Amino acid sequence: MPNPASFRDQTNWSDGYYELAIEVGPTDDAQIQAILSALWSAADVQGCFGHSNREPQEQDPAPCTVDSLAEYGHLRDQIRLPTGQLAVCGCVAIRGGDEGSDWLDLYVPVGALDKAGIAYWDDRPFFRSAVMDDWLAAIGTETFKRASFSLGVIGFEVSGCTDASAMEGRLPEERTIGYLLPQGEVLHYGAANT
Repeated sequence: MPNPASFRDQTNWSDGYYELAIEVGPTDDAQIQAILSALWSAADVQGCFGHSNREPQEQDPAPCTVDSLAEYGHLRDQIRLPTGQLAVCGCVAIRGGDEGSDWLDLYVPVGALDKAGIAYWDDRPFFRSAVMDDWLAAIGTETFKRASFSLGVIGFEVSGCTDASAMEGRLPEERTIGYLLPQGEVLHYGAANT
């Protein structure tokens, strides 16, 4: 039986990522660390590992830190999906440097979602799951309560597809992805609607 939580099964890590991508803002290690800690906790991820080719019990845990992200490129573990099934997950930082914003992405690979039986597509030419969207929005909302951020976007490989400055404080009326848009201290969720 396929196991979406197996690290060694490289097909679990395949076919792209369904993600909650958080625009942190200008490069700031302390802010990325605050959001990473809040995100890992909000998603109820129990461990933190640097390698995808060894099971968690076959490797030493990595600290859940910006330094570990820099060392390994991705941090990985297992996450309980909204269906209750355990699956592999990961987190990656995309650093903007002097020219742009930093992003922190929590993702579940589509290969693992397939094996977990998460329903998607709905006759669309790309991955979309309302169940996953709402679940990731709840994780983003809980993260924001602990560490504020500029913008969150939810969907298939959405990191950097827009930014807070382009949003001008407003959710688009037609949305092909989900948005978590702060307005003051309140975070608004605009679910995908097209």
